[in-house]
Amino acid sequence: MNSRQRVLSAIRHIEPEGLPVDLGATPSSGISAIAYDNLLHHLPLKDKRNWVYDVVQQVAQPSDEALDYFRIDTVDLGRTFDTQDSDWCDYTLPNGSIAQQPTWFRPVKQPNGSFLAYKNGEAIATMPASAISYDQIVFPFLDGYPERYESNLDEAMGRIHWAALAHSPWDHASDPDFWEQLRAHALALRASSDRAIVLSAGCNLFEWGTFMRRLDYFIMDLKRAPAEVERFLDALMLRHLASLEKICQSVGDVVDIIRLGDDLGMNTGPLMGPEMYRKLFKPRHTILCNYIKSHSSMHTFLHSCGSIYKLIPDLIEAGFEILNPVQTNARDMQPERLKKEFGASITFWGAGADTRSILNQGTPQQVRDHVRANIEILAPGGGFIFNTIHNMLPDVPPQNIVAMFEAIDEYR
Repeated sequence: MNSRQRVLSAIRHIEPEGLPVDLGATPSSGISAIAYDNLLHHLPLKDKRNWVYDVVQQVAQPSDEALDYFRIDTVDLGRTFDTQDSDWCDYTLPNGSIAQQPTWFRPVKQPNGSFLAYKNGEAIATMPASAISYDQIVFPFLDGYPERYESNLDEAMGRIHWAALAHSPWDHASDPDFWEQLRAHALALRASSDRAIVLSAGCNLFEWGTFMRRLDYFIMDLKRAPAEVERFLDALMLRHLASLEKICQSVGDVVDIIRLGDDLGMNTGPLMGPEMYRKLFKPRHTILCNYIKSHSSMHTFLHSCGSIYKLIPDLIEAGFEILNPVQTNARDMQPERLKKEFGASITFWGAGADTRSILNQGTPQQVRDHVRANIEILAPGGGFIFNTIHNMLPDVPPQNIVAMFEAIDEYR
């Protein structure tokens, strides 16, 4: 089997010949800039460039050489954009090392050492001194929902740092020939690589409510103002479906996996009960998944952090085929339980290594033992793509990353 066949076999719940592995195919399954810098100094790689393609999270784009070195089976379509050194400019990471960020990203350092990022002259995000990511500071609907959405929703959404400071390929979305570029890049990537191609498409629902209204207000609105929430969600759906129409038309026959996002959990359980999810979000997630499956050959992938055990049956019914990051360090998310109850119905893309307590704090031997145990639980019968639980952050030592891949290699 080649890499694409391994990944697609696992998604179809056929145990592949060799364990499929992801690194960096999505902005939630990769490595932070500082951790990648440490890894570059530890490994005998010639390409020492540290391209920080997701500037909000400060996540690095692993080089082609790194993907080959670790025998990665997946690839992000976005990496086919911004491929020249001239697309990047140097800047200093909080640990003092030099990395590169896109030339269009020009945050302004403040006297206190923090950074402000601007869009159209407005400060929209900040990174405090010594922090490792940018925080949102603009909430367009903080004072209430607008009476009408037809004319101002796109403008308001464009003030959110996730949209205004978008990672590739979406940093090119305003190019007049973007959709033609996207298809050409996808075809070229498929011709040159046998890795499974992933495209991150957003289409968040709950999260856009938290971005626009703020988390505390939007959580309360689910209960006290459900009609306003549904009116907002309906306006979002029009936008998302229009975007999916263009995606499916341009690359729906080339891309293997389309990633949607909606963080629905916290450490102790879902951010809402199953009944509320079924009323407000499940019908709309179902529409999005049905559209993708009716208009493309792409598999549906949902990124949702936290304890979402109670929602998984509904997510499966909504049409999601893949879950990430599979936060097994949250309540009710034990890998044995997830595999037993849902392993035949959904693919777990993640859960391979705990980035919060093992990969960052354990010894290399503890990491190897931990990774082996997770693989042996989740891999049998397919339905598993190895990845860490979300991105590897700066506190993950390179020796432990190497130990993780040494354990992975025993199953390939």
